[in-house]
Amino acid sequence: MFADGRRRIDTPTQPSGKAHFVVVTIGSAGDLFPFMAMALALRARGHRVSFLAPEQHQPYVRDTRLPFVGLPADPAVLADPDLWHPTRGFGVVWRATRPAMAKIVPFVDALPQDEPTVLLVHPLALPEADLCRARRPDLRVAAAWLAPQNLPTVHDPLLLGPWRVPSWVPLGLRRWLLGRLAAVFIDPAALPDVNAARRARGMPAVRSMLEHLFAVPDLSVTLFPAWFAPTQPDWPQPLLRADFPLFDPKPDAALSPALAAFLKEDRPLAFTHGTGNLQARAYFEHAANAVRALGRRAIFLTPHRDQLPANLPPAILWQDYVPLRRLLPHLALLAHHGGIGTTAESLRAGTPQLVVPLAHDQFDNAARVTALGVGASLPASTLDAARLRRALQGILDDAEVDRRGREIARRFHPAQAMDGLCARLETLAASRN
Repeated sequence: MFADGRRRIDTPTQPSGKAHFVVVTIGSAGDLFPFMAMALALRARGHRVSFLAPEQHQPYVRDTRLPFVGLPADPAVLADPDLWHPTRGFGVVWRATRPAMAKIVPFVDALPQDEPTVLLVHPLALPEADLCRARRPDLRVAAAWLAPQNLPTVHDPLLLGPWRVPSWVPLGLRRWLLGRLAAVFIDPAALPDVNAARRARGMPAVRSMLEHLFAVPDLSVTLFPAWFAPTQPDWPQPLLRADFPLFDPKPDAALSPALAAFLKEDRPLAFTHGTGNLQARAYFEHAANAVRALGRRAIFLTPHRDQLPANLPPAILWQDYVPLRRLLPHLALLAHHGGIGTTAESLRAGTPQLVVPLAHDQFDNAARVTALGVGASLPASTLDAARLRRALQGILDDAEVDRRGREIARRFHPAQAMDGLCARLETLAASRN
């Protein structure tokens, strides 16, 4: 039982019939694609699926013919200098997502009451999922956690933004540190909105955002495997450990003639810093200088041409979009921001990585890439051309990185993992009273 009297569903039953899965996500393409993969897999098994995501992603969804509900998004948030701040970034993301999240409750309220329904949601939609269930106790809620950092733990590795807490720090002090982080940076940003919506629905206030997020789901699903991040004792239960649900909307898209010609020579490096990053100018300037110093060729991957140096030399090719699964096998190394989708695609391809993290889950993902021995990390706050050149050269000279990358790539079995995930979600749907 939860503190508010709700019963947790943790006893599997045999699924029967079909269900309506309302899939909700926010954020960039890296947040979108894993939810699209799950939505398409559920539809392929005969279920009704509604897909709610930021309206700017409609072009990605159009070709899939998923029933799409566009959620409002303010593109101005991408220009907010605090978006990529290690500690203030959460507040920016939270404020930016509230108009979109407000659309979830009326959408669910309008659904047929007798239809078995599961909300499969991004963690930041969990407060609204709880509001929906207040009027539909038979509604089931599954939370899909995209990256380990989204599931805070006091166990190792414990990172507070870019700062790693040493493993020898006692557990009690670790709990206090994590609690202070939440009390200073998370609760003040989120709880006023959450509790205002709960009062309007006649529900009691919550005191801790993290505790609330962990308590809402009937099932939590990690969209990353245990070999990438082992299960921690303080993670929510019941918990399904799934694999990376990798997805690309156009995996067979032809390479541009310029890129195809560029890849016929020696294996280049590639640099990206996220599809939603409008503040990557310094990153690409340092990358251009580092590439020149190394005497290497490189691909700069970003949809925002104005983030790049005005005049690129012939040794550097700009591309606005290339499916990573097509590009990565041709690369000597990928330097990137540490988004979980880019990290996972690189792991699947066995491509050496240099992670240059800015904020959010990126520091934790970078630490795990380093621990796996498939790359290295260089925080964006310390970046300059000389440091970048040395970090790149260190990876390129390390034959063990290549060997470990090939070993990790053999761990990927995405089709099997998706089948197991869908089966567990069907069991959840069948458990409604």
